Amino acid sequence: FGALLYLLPQIAAGDVFRIQLDWIPSLGISLSLVIDGLSLLFGLIICGAGFFVSLYATDYLPAKAETGKFYVCLHGFLLSMLGLVTADNLLAVFVFWELTTIISYLLIGFEYELETARQNARQALLVTGAGGLALLIGFLFLGKIANTYDLSRMSLQSAIIKADPLYLAVLVMVFSGSFTKSAQIPFHFWLPNAMTAPTPISAFLHSATMVKAGIYLLARLHPILGGTPAWMGTLVVTGGITALLGSVLAIQATDLKRILAFTTIMALGILTMFLGGKTTPALTAAMTFLMVHSLYKCSLFLVVGIIDHQTGTRMMDRLGGLLKSMPITAFAAATAALSMAGFPLFFGFIGKEIMYKGALTEDVFPVFATTAALLANSLMAAVAALLIIKPLWGAARSTPLLPREAPWTMWVGPVFMGSLGLIFGVVPDWIGHWLIEPAVRAFHP
Repeated sequence: FGALLYLLPQIAAGDVFRIQLDWIPSLGISLSLVIDGLSLLFGLIICGAGFFVSLYATDYLPAKAETGKFYVCLHGFLLSMLGLVTADNLLAVFVFWELTTIISYLLIGFEYELETARQNARQALLVTGAGGLALLIGFLFLGKIANTYDLSRMSLQSAIIKADPLYLAVLVMVFSGSFTKSAQIPFHFWLPNAMTAPTPISAFLHSATMVKAGIYLLARLHPILGGTPAWMGTLVVTGGITALLGSVLAIQATDLKRILAFTTIMALGILTMFLGGKTTPALTAAMTFLMVHSLYKCSLFLVVGIIDHQTGTRMMDRLGGLLKSMPITAFAAATAALSMAGFPLFFGFIGKEIMYKGALTEDVFPVFATTAALLANSLMAAVAALLIIKPLWGAARSTPLLPREAPWTMWVGPVFMGSLGLIFGVVPDWIGHWLIEPAVRAFHP
């Protein structure tokens, strides 16, 4: 995280850092890693969330847990995600993509003595693994058309790729990989089921990192495959429907983790919908909301873990009056939920304002995109109210454990990320200049 911050001024000025190593010389394949604005933004999210989740888990995991295995898998996953967002070679992207799939299977099924954990881990592996195989076919087609697997060289041949008869087949394969990883309809069902994993895993994989891999892929391939009616129409419609479905399902749930899982599906739908655009406001909205969502959702997952850990339950109807007994956790929950609701002065407010502008400038189905964004955000505001009003300010209820504040290792991450949501909302020009604009410029010059 520190190294990426060190590179921030040069990346913001337009520099790109590249390392290239011979990987399979006989096939002319090199392992090239690139840090530009897009990979820097994702890298900061991955490393920042990874740090706080690692710290959180030191007190969250029970004494009998296999902590060595947990940290090896967690940090193996973190390194795989870093490899995925910095790889400039499609075959390297695929290798790292599959590593995240395999390690996420081990993490979702971490409590393997539970039948549900094993079943849900298998389900996630089958869905995302099948998508990964489709993605490999798409990558091989792309390599055949462009006569290279390097993304930077491919972007120079965008017109040739879009004119090729295999273009639609490539789109179908790439969308299959991206939609399974990012839980787009009809593949959305695996994400709520993966909530059987311990909360630190849910916070890291299913809010900040793994599910954003599909979003990263769509952004990275945007200059190569994007801008056509097939690309725009598919992403706008699929993303919009997924966002509305996730919002409606979130309102109906009572388990706090499942509520957050459904709101994650909503956010991933919104991101997919905006990556279907080709205007600067639409793509800026995608990158802004990506950061907004990573901050508030990782914070809320960790807060729910604290509530579950300290009270013995995370069911909405069994919680109330936690403000007095857990004031620091309540502060973290309130800041994150207000950003999620789009309350003024919070970064979420900025993200939603840009979102409406982006939806109105969509090249295809602008009315549908604007309506989907408005309805989804309205339902998100309602969910944010549900998350904080009843558990924090509602009437105190009897819980399996006597509520008390968690150790500092558990609340420091949610408090920090929730506070960033307020700070970034107060100085949006600063964060726009240093992080959002370089990220958008990397795939939309």
